[in-house]
Amino acid sequence: MKLSELRAQLDSKKIGAVELVHRYLDKIQKNDSSIHSYITVCREEAIKNAGKAQSIIDAGKASPLTGIPLSVKDNICTENIRTTCASKMLENFVPDYNATAVRKLIEQNYVLLGKTNMDEFAMGGSSQTSYFGGVRNPYNTDCVAGGSSGGAAASVAADLCAAALGSDTGGSVRQPSAFCGVTGLKPTYGVVSRYGLVAFASSLDQIGIIANSAEDAGYVLNAICGYDSFDSTSSRASIGDVTEKIGADIKGLKIGLPKEFFSDGINAEVKKAVMSAAEFYENVGCKIIETSLPSLEYAVSAYYLISSAEAASNLSRFDGIKYGHRSDEGDSFNDNISHTRREGFGDEVKRRILLGNYALSSGYYDAYYKNAARIRAQIVEEYNDIFSSCDVILTPTAPTTAYKIGFQENDPVKMYLADICTVTVNIAGLPAVSTTCGYDENGMPIGMSLVGKAFDEKTILSVCDRFEQEFEKLEATI
Repeated sequence: MKLSELRAQLDSKKIGAVELVHRYLDKIQKNDSSIHSYITVCREEAIKNAGKAQSIIDAGKASPLTGIPLSVKDNICTENIRTTCASKMLENFVPDYNATAVRKLIEQNYVLLGKTNMDEFAMGGSSQTSYFGGVRNPYNTDCVAGGSSGGAAASVAADLCAAALGSDTGGSVRQPSAFCGVTGLKPTYGVVSRYGLVAFASSLDQIGIIANSAEDAGYVLNAICGYDSFDSTSSRASIGDVTEKIGADIKGLKIGLPKEFFSDGINAEVKKAVMSAAEFYENVGCKIIETSLPSLEYAVSAYYLISSAEAASNLSRFDGIKYGHRSDEGDSFNDNISHTRREGFGDEVKRRILLGNYALSSGYYDAYYKNAARIRAQIVEEYNDIFSSCDVILTPTAPTTAYKIGFQENDPVKMYLADICTVTVNIAGLPAVSTTCGYDENGMPIGMSLVGKAFDEKTILSVCDRFEQEFEKLEATI
């Protein structure tokens, strides 16, 4: 059911909030051992909060998300509930405060089912770097779920929650959504507060939503967006009700297809499915325009230099002194910190810290980080040029569909290049939504992305919903 349908069921008493939560919890207990989408399941708290939500529903004071069971990625702080970032470093860390996005959900009396699995500190594209073990794809448990929000995407795809909060630094909401056949929304940078999101790369990180449809994603975004004085990068711009254009006529909209996103590096089945979606939009009255993003070839390099540099700074706080894992080894202060970080961080996190410190070091800053910043400015300018003649941009979400576990996780270069279709959106701070547009020969979902102008989530959700409605009818006939 869509979230609006669940809301109607709860308000009409066709199902109770406690009964609904029990259904999800029982399903998690039965099915999640084969998927491993959750790190922590909040069974007692969920049942308690569902009872509280039911009292509010009975009093006729329900908010849109009252009694709705959601999951939250395990790098988003939840008061008195373990928040591990899927790392040994924070294995037993229990925050004493809620992230602003979580606080806003609590104000609507949502129900937290649990904290979802992920790549360690959100660094990865497969959700296999988790200290607690990797996530498996519900479509085929031999395949990855994508990353870094793989647990969130898998929990939605396997119907182990109604929707989920994730985080997106370079595609970490959209790529796993594509791999798991669900819808992932990365809002404009600053639309959702980052307060309480454990920082990876502060200028790129954004809390996003994974759901069963564009409408559902908008439904949750309405609840968590807005200015926050605790976050200096939070925007004061209002995006209004992002679902208000859902169902509106999209005839006449101009959709850009940047040619670089359809190069030889994109799988043929992916390319065909996305081009079929473009044909659909043309048939319903949209105008398809071929455009260009020339700096795409430099985007992955720029992204990893910028994100790793910021990660090296952000992760320096994890030293075992204030909180988190602390080594028993080391005869001095510095030795103890070295042992702590060696034991507490996984290989991928160490790789990013090393790369970031190298890029920022004396003698290399100008050659690497400064040039990456120039590429960032160029990408922003190129997107502005495209949007001067287009309303929305259509691209593949990932170059391939979900691959077998172990296929490329040990090849960092191959893993990094797989982010080519998503990183430019974070670099430019734009909103984007990924949804399913087909399936490959093995039945694995293919994702397409719709990128919008800054603060124009309404348009991309409307355009996405129009395709989903038609695709839903097509799936029903298969």
